[in-house]
Amino acid sequence: MTLTGKQKRFLRAEAHHLNPIFQVGKDGVNENMIKQVGEALERRELIKVSILQNCLEDKNVVAEELAEGTNAYVVQIIGNTIVLYKESEENKQITLP
Repeated sequence: MTLTGKQKRFLRAEAHHLNPIFQVGKDGVNENMIKQVGEALERRELIKVSILQNCLEDKNVVAEELAEGTNAYVVQIIGNTIVLYKESEENKQITLP
């Protein structure tokens, strides 16, 4: 399943007021980070991750690694911020249009 344009617009609006809860620095994405991001997605469904200036990987690569590692969707990459969405199994709060 992929997100439709309508769903992405909806999620972008929902994510607008969120603050990033993870930062990717010069070490890039590792197993521990993927685990933590996965847990946060299970609790919140929609999160922002910011990429620090010293991150050596391209932001698109970082977004892809996080999305693949957590089975989430990349809603958008804006500036140095990635918005990720994954439907929660136990804490479902967001109903997609």
